[in-house]
Amino acid sequence: MAKLTYKSWSETSEVFAIDDESKGALNVLRWAYTEYDDLVYACSFGVEGIVMIDLISQIKPTAKVVFLETEFHFQETHTLIDEVKKRYPKLEIEMKKPSLTAEEQADKYGDRLWERQPDRCCHMRKVIPLREAMSDTTAWLSGLRREQSPSRSQTNFVNKDETFQSIKICPLIHWTWTDIWDYVKKHNLPYNPLHDQGYPSIGCTHCTFKGDTTTGSRSGRWANQTKTECGLHQPKENGGI
Repeated sequence: MAKLTYKSWSETSEVFAIDDESKGALNVLRWAYTEYDDLVYACSFGVEGIVMIDLISQIKPTAKVVFLETEFHFQETHTLIDEVKKRYPKLEIEMKKPSLTAEEQADKYGDRLWERQPDRCCHMRKVIPLREAMSDTTAWLSGLRREQSPSRSQTNFVNKDETFQSIKICPLIHWTWTDIWDYVKKHNLPYNPLHDQGYPSIGCTHCTFKGDTTTGSRSGRWANQTKTECGLHQPKENGGI
């Protein structure tokens, strides 16, 4: 397995053409699955995630996918995961749970921690579980798009990930919200029906609200708070590819 170390990751000469139908996504995925045989895709099963899964299935039908089961997700999300499992039966989908159940968290930290200390709640139920899931991996995939938010606007195909001390690969950075939905319709892909009800970005029930559906922004997450990210994705500081 070829690895990009923290010293050499940004020195790779790999250049990804973006003038194809997938805007470089398939090229990136082919490279990534060749470069890293321990690659993991962390998927929230939003509509970008469905596109990613379909693209990944064309390159690596047996790919490993991790879903962070916070125990606070919408039923629609769970129903969608069941549909995806049927459509892509070879995928290895891991439902990764935090160490504390929702009840244990409430007993230890008090009710509605997501309102009082949302960063702490996300850290325990998302960041730590993903770190555990990636303990033996070198790189992971994410469906981030530059259009989604200012903090994601500088995301590159290959990024140094300080949060998980790994390489984060983002094949969809050049895709627009229109591109995402055009692909879903063209390939008749299943998706979360909450998107049709005004939810551009779907996470936990307590922290997901309706928002701007024109670009698939993060405006519906953590409404009335300064928080915009769950902690999995920190703003890029060191450039990328």
